[in-house]
Amino acid sequence: MTKPTTVTAYAAALDQPLREIAEKLQTMVDAALPQPGAVWHGHPVWSLGPAPGKTPVAYFKAYSSYVTFGLWRGQEISDPSGRLEPAGRQMAAVKLRTPADIDPDLFATWLRLAHDLES
Repeated sequence: MTKPTTVTAYAAALDQPLREIAEKLQTMVDAALPQPGAVWHGHPVWSLGPAPGKTPVAYFKAYSSYVTFGLWRGQEISDPSGRLEPAGRQMAAVKLRTPADIDPDLFATWLRLAHDLES
């Protein structure tokens, strides 16, 4: 199997409901950040710089039963919802098992705050 080279191809290769989660995340993150996402180290990443990995801000990665949506400096973001869980280094992430797990307003706030940390 060929590894996807675009965010759209990455999402399209997933089974439901993970595909719907990935597509919803892609639309939301593309709208919130100035640079489009790119596949970097095997999964979609959004960066502020023109190349993948240049000031990374957000990512998602699919597993067998969920999609992880994360922010590179997510541990520095105030999250009254308590949904962001600490991950490696400064990262924080949330596991999404259904499209309904995505709260567009909350995620937009997280993305705005994550962008502001890197600007």
